[in-house]
Amino acid sequence: MKKLHHSIYIILLPFLLQAQNNVCLEIEANPNPDDPALGIFSKYVNVLDYFHVYAVSTVSDEKVLHVAAVAAELLDNDEDGIIDDPNIETALIDNFTVMPVFQSENSSAIDDFFDNFDDCTGAVLFRNEIDPSQPGHWGDDATVEEVLHTINSCGHVEVYPALYALQPNASELTDAMDVARGGQFITIPNPYPDEAWYHYDDWTCEYDCMAMEYLYWCIVTNMGILADTQTCQGIADEWEPCTPALFESTDTLMYNLVTNPVNKLPQLAPDGNYCPENVNIGEDIFPETFLLLSAYPNPFNPSTMIEYALPQDSKVHLVIYDILGRHVKTLVRQTQAPGYKSVRWNGRNDMGQQVSAGMYFYRIQAGSFSKVQKMVLLK
Repeated sequence: MKKLHHSIYIILLPFLLQAQNNVCLEIEANPNPDDPALGIFSKYVNVLDYFHVYAVSTVSDEKVLHVAAVAAELLDNDEDGIIDDPNIETALIDNFTVMPVFQSENSSAIDDFFDNFDDCTGAVLFRNEIDPSQPGHWGDDATVEEVLHTINSCGHVEVYPALYALQPNASELTDAMDVARGGQFITIPNPYPDEAWYHYDDWTCEYDCMAMEYLYWCIVTNMGILADTQTCQGIADEWEPCTPALFESTDTLMYNLVTNPVNKLPQLAPDGNYCPENVNIGEDIFPETFLLLSAYPNPFNPSTMIEYALPQDSKVHLVIYDILGRHVKTLVRQTQAPGYKSVRWNGRNDMGQQVSAGMYFYRIQAGSFSKVQKMVLLK
């Protein structure tokens, strides 16, 4: 069963919209036109060398690039141009991971693909499920869900079975799911126990399928994708703890798994934009735009270092906002000389006031140039 989600900050932060719809990936001709499975597609995007988006000709270029951008953001959540987890990178290579995009559920190409495809894909997407103007919005864009299913299926489940294996009693994931469902149910109970907060009811979805869906719910809940009233009401029959705060207080086992930085799961919600800066730390002449805007570490606790570069003397504003667009902190507001700069933000001791854990945005502006990035303060 497909559930679609809503990225709250797209509505609440109008200043971010000005910096979006930027995808530095290219659509190419199908590199495997004679392959019996892949030859049915005409469009192709190579995402970070190891994740392959294939689409039929009737899917618009904009939608194909949206799928590719979301995949890149999930794999390279800090957007430095490198897949965050090298073990997942290796798995994607070994499994030859493909995200197929078809015209519709009735397309004969689907059978042609699966009859001949021997490598790895965890889900499919259809043209009418993709809406680049509303990334992750419930009822409009299923891209985050299906791409994440594919990355989890071809990557995390294979690489870290102790954490993510899908069989009963096999992993931290399924142990936590048994708690979330109110017991270990190999088939769907009717009804679920009152204490359950995860009550998936698609009878075609067996236990391993239930576990994959559960992993998805947990990751995107932590990202804040589901945290608006419309989405919470729409998904309540299946998933109750729809906000990060509810997730933390309700599902302690999975909250700890998802937010543990050692596990390197994505923490930031994709917004459909992917264009990492190419950073050169040498003594080259500065270009006409910023060479760098990044925070490291990200996610962080208690502090992170925000770095940027100026091509010329500039009056700079570097400001932090919360997910509701409220001003949190001005880090820099002055004229600065060219060069690489850095400033530290301690979210746990900001002018004597502790800042809540969650997603934040840091925005830099100098003259007509403006750029926004995301960061997560861990609990």
